[in-house]
Amino acid sequence: MPTSTAAPADPPATGYRSLLRNREFAGLYAGFTLTVAASTLSGFALGTLVDHQTASPFLTAVSMYGATFATVLGALTLMSVADGSRPRRTLVILQCAALVGVAAQAVPGLPLAVRFALLLALGFFQSLGAGTRMGLIAEVVPAAAYALARSLMNITAGGTAVLGYAVGAALLRRLSPREVFVIAAVLTGLGVAVIAATVRERSIRPSRRPGLRQTWTTNTELFSRKGPRALLLNLWVPGGLIVGCEALFISYAPAHAGVLLAAASAGMLLGDLAVGRLLTAAQRHRCVFALRLLLAAPYLLFGFHPPAPVLTAAVFVSGAGFAATLPLQERLLALTPDPVRGQVQGVESAGRMTWQGIGAAIGGGVAQYLTPGAAIAALAALSLAVTLASRACEPAGAAGLRPPPARP
Repeated sequence: MPTSTAAPADPPATGYRSLLRNREFAGLYAGFTLTVAASTLSGFALGTLVDHQTASPFLTAVSMYGATFATVLGALTLMSVADGSRPRRTLVILQCAALVGVAAQAVPGLPLAVRFALLLALGFFQSLGAGTRMGLIAEVVPAAAYALARSLMNITAGGTAVLGYAVGAALLRRLSPREVFVIAAVLTGLGVAVIAATVRERSIRPSRRPGLRQTWTTNTELFSRKGPRALLLNLWVPGGLIVGCEALFISYAPAHAGVLLAAASAGMLLGDLAVGRLLTAAQRHRCVFALRLLLAAPYLLFGFHPPAPVLTAAVFVSGAGFAATLPLQERLLALTPDPVRGQVQGVESAGRMTWQGIGAAIGGGVAQYLTPGAAIAALAALSLAVTLASRACEPAGAAGLRPPPARP
């Protein structure tokens, strides 16, 4: 088992086409793409609906990213299902549960309290689904191609979000939020069908009994180690605060919110493409700190209210900084034994999503007392401060996690 956070060896010559020739990975990839598209459309529709009904920056921000609050519940309770002996069945069931939640948002006249409750349920299922999906990806692609696979997934998330926000803004000029929710439900259903048709059940996993006890045992081991703990801090907090900045776009400039969100996603796409495809493992390892600074610094401009094109360019540049997650995720995987890598990747994803919700809540709360522009600049400054402070916590080496014993 690896015991160092040194940069992993460079992968063999391969590319995205090679990955997509793997039928199972292609199925997971397509299902993920459809799920992201559905989530983007439904989140933008719900944020617009809440903004029209309440005119509250706080509620609007929380409605767009509120599902992320519940991901921590999945990480703390049942995330061990991600390493169960039948991950394909688990993923299909979780995707079906997400389909029900998205479809329920289309019910006319639904009270806002019910909509927020549905968001929390969706976040719970999404966190378990993310862990299961990442565990499967780590099994269906070679270990040396894992960073490339995550890069492709991140690029797809960014590109799909660009299209989703642009299409969502266009659709909401002609359709009601309820009708956009219906479209999102159809996309989610297609994602379920693709996964069910392409991914086979894995038979190589040890027989383990997932549940609260197993989840807590692995989580305790994870957070007791300085190396993984520092990596998780860097993966979660700075980026989550920047997502809080993005959650204020509708309140800051309603007419340009779609463009700003699309620019952020486009920058993320370009950054992941460059870092994941063009850089070697050693180069990715060296550029982590600079990327995290790039992620936050451009948002300081919002405090000065420059013209919209300047802000759009700044947001685009900042989006490239999200590529820092790739080398950090490589380090985390190197510290994780095979029997629990689904759960650890799920905890990482759940914590990242939870901090996105926390960032949105912090941003919305600050914007209640300051202007949205000042709140965005304040969150950017806090993200920079966390990045600078956490650099000292990055270990030069760390022990890995011990795999839990298999249960009969």
